[in-house]
Amino acid sequence: MSFRNPPGPVRIAGARRPAAMLALLVGLTAPAACTTDPAGGRSAPTPSVGTSEHTLSVDGRDRTYRLYRPASADPVRPVPLVVVLHGAAGTGEQAEEAYGWTGAADRDGFLVAFPNGLNRAWAVGPDCCGAPARDGVDDVHFVTELVAGLGRNLPVDPTRRYVTGISNGGLLAYRLVCDTTLFAAIGAVATTSLGQCPSPAPTSVLHIHGRQDQTMPYDGGPGRRDNGGTGRNPVKIDGPPTPELVARWRTVDGCAAPTVTTAGTATRTAAACAQGRHVELITIADAGHQWPGSRPNPPVAQKLLHLDPPSTALKATDTIWRFFQANPKPAGG
Repeated sequence: MSFRNPPGPVRIAGARRPAAMLALLVGLTAPAACTTDPAGGRSAPTPSVGTSEHTLSVDGRDRTYRLYRPASADPVRPVPLVVVLHGAAGTGEQAEEAYGWTGAADRDGFLVAFPNGLNRAWAVGPDCCGAPARDGVDDVHFVTELVAGLGRNLPVDPTRRYVTGISNGGLLAYRLVCDTTLFAAIGAVATTSLGQCPSPAPTSVLHIHGRQDQTMPYDGGPGRRDNGGTGRNPVKIDGPPTPELVARWRTVDGCAAPTVTTAGTATRTAAACAQGRHVELITIADAGHQWPGSRPNPPVAQKLLHLDPPSTALKATDTIWRFFQANPKPAGG
């Protein structure tokens, strides 16, 4: 299977912002504990309940992430892990504040990791996105090491590891399920797939996309942030039409013919697949480039993050989490 380059949001210009701007973007939060994960595979102290901040050395670079550990998570028995990847110009803190994953974790007792891209972007190939792509950063390796480290220090269930992301973060999420077998399922929002994906392992896929998205066009092709992969912040966005991308994953997963249902402005195309997996596309007719059901961003953040107002057609976080709950990794899969 071969995927073309994706349509994307990925705007990295203005990645460095003063502290005052960051505070405006994400709001005030309680201080978080800060730890450094040792090199060489040694275990770090077990993170405390709540949000903690961590530093991990990968490929000679210090990488950072936030971890949310709810009081409701069983301290002994294996629990699910969700990795949430922010969009271009965003941060792990911004994703934690905006998308509501901590509330879902409190309710259902799972761990959530919010990694930070370097210069607020993720590298998913040589042409995208931004400074990390230009500098040859290996973000797949970073996330792989992050997941491995959490598994050493916390009771993470290896059959219930999931990844979700929006925009540039969604590009990395697709890259991860193309290049690794870490995750049982992906929840992709307002994004596409970049580069080659010749032989991915079967993975449950939920893709949510607004029909009016001009940054990651639903019909494929370059988006409004595309610069052909040139300059100091390369952004090449030229992905397949979203229905075509999802259809390819139905082939990978050995799915039956999908059923199509519509409720309001949201149309769900859902297929049951081999070994109990599922592949779904939710198309929102009147939505642009956004995370449905998220907290509205302040106008300055909306502009900086290149997001449209969030759709009210559904709550993406709850929808993705229900999909994850229904799709652990099959035995032997």
